[in-house]
Amino acid sequence: MFKELNPLLHSELRLAVMSLLMSVEEADFVYIRQQTGATAGNLSIQVDKLNKAGYVEVNKTFKGKMPCTTLKITPEGIKAFEEYVEALKSYIVK
Repeated sequence: MFKELNPLLHSELRLAVMSLLMSVEEADFVYIRQQTGATAGNLSIQVDKLNKAGYVEVNKTFKGKMPCTTLKITPEGIKAFEEYVEALKSYIVK
C-alpha cells in the first residue's frame, strides 16, 4: 500500500533544493540559500550529497573575481524527484 520514500530526498533541505531546481533551468547557490533559509555550510553539504547521487550538476565558475556556483537538476534527479512525489501520494488517504 505505501511506497518506499527515497531517504536522500526525504530530508527537508534536499527536498527543497530539488523542488526549486525542478522549476528552473539552473539556479545559483546564493539564490537557493536565500530561498531555503539554509546556512551556506549546511546547504553545501546537502548539495554535495545530491551531486554524489547524480541528482544535481554543480558548476563552479567566476564572475570577475567572485566565485559563482550554479546548480542544475539532472535527468536522473528529475526521475528520482518524480518517483518521490508519486511515492508520497501513496501516503495520502482519500
